Formats: sequence, structure tokens, C-alpha cells
Amino acid sequence: MNAADLAVKSLGECRIASPLQEHVANRRTTPHYVAEEDRVLFHDTTTLIREAGVPLEELPGFEPAGPRRKIFFEPAKTRVGIVTCGGLCPGINDVIRGLVMELSFHYEVQRIVGFRNGYQGFIPKYGHDVVDFTPDAVSDIDEVGGTILGTSRGAQDPGEIVDCLERMHLSVLFVIGGDGTLRGAMQIARVIEERGLKIAVVGVPKTIDNDIPYIDQSFGFQTAFAEATAAIRAAHVEAKAAPNGVGLVKLMGRHSGFIACYASLAEPDANYVLIPEVPFSLDGPNGFLAHLLDRVRSRGHAVIVVAEGAGQHLCGTGGDARDASGNRRLDDVGLFLRQRIAEHFAAANTEVNLKYIDPSYLIRSVASNAYDSVYCLRLAQNAVHAAMAGRTECVVGRWHGRFVHIPMPLTVSHRNEVAPDGDLWLAVLEATGQPRAFGL
Repeated sequence: MNAADLAVKSLGECRIASPLQEHVANRRTTPHYVAEEDRVLFHDTTTLIREAGVPLEELPGFEPAGPRRKIFFEPAKTRVGIVTCGGLCPGINDVIRGLVMELSFHYEVQRIVGFRNGYQGFIPKYGHDVVDFTPDAVSDIDEVGGTILGTSRGAQDPGEIVDCLERMHLSVLFVIGGDGTLRGAMQIARVIEERGLKIAVVGVPKTIDNDIPYIDQSFGFQTAFAEATAAIRAAHVEAKAAPNGVGLVKLMGRHSGFIACYASLAEPDANYVLIPEVPFSLDGPNGFLAHLLDRVRSRGHAVIVVAEGAGQHLCGTGGDARDASGNRRLDDVGLFLRQRIAEHFAAANTEVNLKYIDPSYLIRSVASNAYDSVYCLRLAQNAVHAAMAGRTECVVGRWHGRFVHIPMPLTVSHRNEVAPDGDLWLAVLEATGQPRAFGL
């Protein structure tokens, strides 16, 4: 990683005095604030700094987020669009509300519109009308889950989307979504650049799985794993209430097992946590099923937490069916494990009382908790500051506790995953007491 990789695109020089100038005019970098001319270092340990092999003054760093003294867009002449795409996640409405409030009250932007049902909302053939946002219209939307704009999956023609932005004379587009959504936003930004237009595209990264890289944590994640603890608690109660009881909980996590890990640490009744990043074997004397059988025989019950993307190599279908976003459709590892556990116990002539719980859609559809509400508001505020300063093809996020601007290409370069040799997975192994590996 070098400094050029972290450079954020700008539409041009900022020449207009910001309405928030009085709040930032005399601020300097402190333990609680990073001035706009400073940088938030990408590396935060001496080992990584040495490995970077560059002088200290040349170390790569992110541009700090926050209000600028000078801005690019004249607020009174600025029109703004907002779109939400992909799966639901706690906090989307909080972000929408935060964007509208910041734009309306601090920058006094006169026209803010929302596009319905994801990128479909820009395309004439779908016939979706736009939503005019005012502070009154969004005042209490943070109290409910989901997104008041609706959402959809699947790519749309970026040229048609930019046509719509031009027709509506929009200067800024805020995109709330995950990696597929951000890839689409990058295509929109490229068409804008090819046409020589001055339209900022700024993202607020959304993923319930916490798998977008270069941000400390995605919004809604804390709410998600807190909600998931109720399912683990229920599985534990059910397992202890029956002879040879087994509670099996499937949680969200296609490629990354963060929800499964954090929920199991927050509600430490899980005896096994299975995640996509750590392969496991079911069969053989050191396999998962043998270990589970021994545990139930000796302790009388067990609780298993499995991320939806775990064990896909075992499920057997190996199909390549895709959803509208291009993601491979996963086999249901929860149902698969339920069947294999029942078969294994039957072959061992041992009773098992298994309860299977899948709370996935209950978790992602709830309103955000207090922590995520604060986080969403601050992300929204910083997204507005970035856009009004003419930053484009970037997202706002928090890195090492600081809010920063992150180039969109970095956020889709790979997935954030649980490191099998990291401290989070070690904490899970310590909490569950499970082996480091099953049969591998």
C-alpha cells in the first residue's frame, strides 16, 4: 500500500466559504480530532511501518473526514440524490435521516430526492417515482428498520443512471450499499468523468457481515450481533431442557464469520462456532461430528453456531447458481448439519434432541441500537462534508478510531475476514473450548 492508493478524487478546488467554517477555522490535530491537512496513518504498528520501507513522512495515510473551511459546491444551487441498494441492514434509515438533516440544516440545500428500489429508481422503464426529502419527512424514520426508499439487487446501465442525474440537475449522489453497490457507484463515477460533469458520488458502506475492508466496523453490525445473541440464548435453553439436547443456530455471514464470532462471545453459551474462514471436517475420529457426540455424551447438551457460508465444501451440490447481484447462491449449511448430526447420532445408537434456529431475517430487519444510531449519524454527517467539498468516488468510514475518506476501489479490492491466526478467533476458541481444527 502506498500514498497514491489512498488518494481521494476531487472535482476541483474548493473556493466557497463553508457554512461550518466557524467550527473548524482554528482547530488543530488533537487526540480527538484530525485536521484536514493532516493524515490518518494506514499502518499503526512499528512492524508494519518497518515493512512499508518508506520514510516516516512518506507513510501512506487516509485523508481525514469532516467539515472543510472551503467547499466546492454552492449550497443554494446544489441538488442531492440518495439511493439504498442490496440487502437490509440495521441503520439504513438512520443514515438517510442523518444525510437529510445535515444537508438541510447546516448547508441549507434546497432539494434532496430519494430514488426508490435501488438503482432501478433511476431507470425509466421501472416507473419508480422519486421521493422529496425534507427534515419533517425523515424526522422519525430512525425508529424503524429497513429502508424507506426500498432496495433491489442487480446492476443497471450506468449511462442511464447518469442520464437521470443530468435530467434532474443533481450535483451529488449518496450511495448506501455493499460491495456490489459500490462497484456500481464506481461505474457511475466513471461515466460522469467521461462526460466531463461535476457530480460527486459518495458512498456510505453497508454490510451486515462487516466484510468491507479498511473500515474498523460497518454500521449495523453491532446491532446485528446483539440481536443474534437472543437466538444463541434460546438454543442453549432448548438444549439443556432435553436429554442429549443440541441447539443449532445459523447466522448471517456469507464469506466472513464476524457475526457468529461476536455473538458467541457476547452470549458465551456456544460450544462450537463454525465460520467460512476456518475449514473443518465432519467425519473421522477427529472430525466435528465425533467431537460433538463425545461432548453430548459427557455433558448432556451442546450449542452450535454456524455462519451461513461455513462448510460449503461439505454440502455437496457445488452449484454455480447466482443471485441478481452475481453472488453464488449458498447451500443451506444449517439444514445440512441438522441432517448429518441426526444421522451420526442414529448410527451411534444415541438419542439426540436437536433444535434448529435461523434468525437471519429477524436480525437484519430491526432498527439500530443506540451505538449504531450514533455511528450512522456521524457517517452521514461526514459523507455530506465530503460531497460538499467535491470529493468523489470515495466512501466514509472509520479507521483506527478516526473518520476518514476511503477511495472506492479499495473498498471492493477484497473482503474483510476473520483471521484464523488473529486474536478474535483465538478469543472464540478460548470461549468455546473447541479444537483449533476438526479433522484437518
